[in-house]
Amino acid sequence: MVNPPKQACTELVSLALREDLGIGDLTSELTIPPGVTRTGRFIAKAPGVICGWALVEEVFRQLNPGIFLNIYHPDGSLVGPGDLLAVVSGPVKDLLSGERVALNFLQHLSGVATCTRHLVELVADFPHVRVVDTRKTIPGLRLFQKYAVRVGGGYNHRFNLADAILIKDNHIAACGGIKPAVEKVRAMVPHTMKIEVEVETEEQVREALAAKADIIMLDNMAPELMAEMVRLINGQAIVEASGNVSPENIRAIAASGVDIISAGMITHSAPALDISLKISQE
Repeated sequence: MVNPPKQACTELVSLALREDLGIGDLTSELTIPPGVTRTGRFIAKAPGVICGWALVEEVFRQLNPGIFLNIYHPDGSLVGPGDLLAVVSGPVKDLLSGERVALNFLQHLSGVATCTRHLVELVADFPHVRVVDTRKTIPGLRLFQKYAVRVGGGYNHRFNLADAILIKDNHIAACGGIKPAVEKVRAMVPHTMKIEVEVETEEQVREALAAKADIIMLDNMAPELMAEMVRLINGQAIVEASGNVSPENIRAIAASGVDIISAGMITHSAPALDISLKISQE
């Protein structure tokens, strides 16, 4: 898994530090004498999948390049409560100034990776199925959330609107139907680009098949109806399931025979993984 670009890390961390520091860490400046150095220990307080060290490293690098971070559980590691994840050493003022920003990134991205891993494990006995993310991400964090999905064992859907063609309900309504929408797109895009169409009914599935869509997204269908539509499509297109995917229903969706399950919850609703940073007293 390739980390997000260095420049993206630099820009995001710079923005986060400006937001959190304001004119400076007043509490640390007023309570801690100059030159005091300490060691901090990142400790897992819940089971999960770790993700986000590139951002943690960048936080401390921007605050003080002399800070040393020794990582024991890199991205993708499965950890349990009490596990020592990493040790960070340097001027205590700088450690405290970066503590919250570093933990915010590490906890959130580890939460996304953990949530993804849970869904992937639930459908592990359906090897034909891929669990993928969506564009339902926190603005500014998409590259990193999608990286966390990959760390958790999932796959990525399109990164932005220029990545792929996905004709959704509002496009269909504005264009006057699936057939004219697909025809307009096919006349303009290169032969290398697939065309995906979102459908909600059997009638729309038949329209998408007649238009020779490459991917058909079954939106908010019950698993029983999905299974019928998979039989109807019969390999003529890749079949994606989307809409209200959860740990409670993902196995039933996978059993319907779809190829892809896209789940917005793994980015927009993943709970943060509980991690602490404890600074030594001496």
